[in-house]
Amino acid sequence: MALTKNKKIDLIAEYTAALKGAKSAVYVSYKGLPVKKQEILRKKLFALGMNYSVVKKSLWDRAATANNVTGTTPAVGGEMGVVFGDDLIVPAREAYDFAKANKGVFAILGGVWDGAFMDAKAMMEIALTPSREVSISKIAYLFKSPMQRLAIGLSEVAKTKTN
Repeated sequence: MALTKNKKIDLIAEYTAALKGAKSAVYVSYKGLPVKKQEILRKKLFALGMNYSVVKKSLWDRAATANNVTGTTPAVGGEMGVVFGDDLIVPAREAYDFAKANKGVFAILGGVWDGAFMDAKAMMEIALTPSREVSISKIAYLFKSPMQRLAIGLSEVAKTKTN
């Protein structure tokens, strides 16, 4: 059933508001994904303060244009959904985790990150960016490693001097 002009205007306004309030949005393909799994995804995202919405592509493009999103949206042959939220990395990470669990029926197509369109490869890189805590622990290990090696080396030198 075709949408009425008023309904299209309402959807464009809804999509525009969603994009304006979101720091990032991930475009996903969900062809063949059961409704129950979509509901599981929606509940998980809602608990994290994010949203998942099935969108009409042409109307979403108009909303993206209204929000001055640079770049072009992906050419999608089937249905398109959008995971969006007020965090830059979490929507991509959650979409990636869900896509990994539902291979073949849910895939990342691209997205909007900080006002610019990104392709699927760039969104995957964003999704695989380690969290702040992981990055801090890696840096701490890098600082600790040379000191630890120096201590081991001095200990070995001390052992040879005492013998």
